Amino acid sequence: MIDRAGLAVFLRRRRGALRPEDVGLPRGRRRRTGGLRREEVAGLCHMSTDYYARLEQERGPRPSEQMVASIAQGLHLSLDERDHLFRLAGHNPPVRGADGEHIGPGLLRILDRLQDTPAEIVTELGETLRQTPLGVSLTGDASRFTGPARSLGYRWFTDPASRRLYAPEDHAFLTRMFASGLREVATLRGPGSRAAHYADLLLVESEEFRVVWGEHEVGVRPSEVKRFVHPEVGALELNCQMLLDPEQSHRLLVYTATPGSESHERLQLLSVIGAHPVGAV
Repeated sequence: MIDRAGLAVFLRRRRGALRPEDVGLPRGRRRRTGGLRREEVAGLCHMSTDYYARLEQERGPRPSEQMVASIAQGLHLSLDERDHLFRLAGHNPPVRGADGEHIGPGLLRILDRLQDTPAEIVTELGETLRQTPLGVSLTGDASRFTGPARSLGYRWFTDPASRRLYAPEDHAFLTRMFASGLREVATLRGPGSRAAHYADLLLVESEEFRVVWGEHEVGVRPSEVKRFVHPEVGALELNCQMLLDPEQSHRLLVYTATPGSESHERLQLLSVIGAHPVGAV
């Protein structure tokens, strides 16, 4: 059963503990309260202000598991706090670990401070969970996919459009890298894992995957420099730095260009152009 009083108090406390700068929002000159406003939290949680306000006022229907997960992410809760929130709302907490999609507050705080940099948070299967605005401008909205297609490695073998954003001379290496990475994760997580399921699907759907999978290659690591071919600004050579959250196996990928380089100038141009549909790969 939902604990309405406990849920309301917990939400108010967590909202009051967050500052605008903690979640990538401007503070503004006229702010009188140290915490976030209800409308700000509602926006972060992708829900109406009225709906969120009713939860803090011990009113309204019991929120769904999907809604609770959105609130937990919007409030930048830790895993323990997220689990507590689910129980207050009368639900069992989601799984932890590699299959979990709750992004830790540490990674979110860093991502929120990278609004002028292409960056994304991905799972160990290459499923994009969150992007900065310039990250969307670079690769398109990669978080919009559903099912197995959420994984870039899966799309690489099933959707030819997914390759357009990458330099053609790198395709052969990327094919090996995606197959190698999937094999390592499938072995690590076991036969019943999502990685093993994706491999089974690709063995049926892609002849190219069957060939490279048959090589049993492991240890093919991503290059530090990634070469993109953007439809608006052209070729880009970007350094990719990675920060790992070992508890959830999530990775924060940050893309930067060497100052003074042609890629740096084109990346600055891309920041001016803004988000533009590029076939989201």
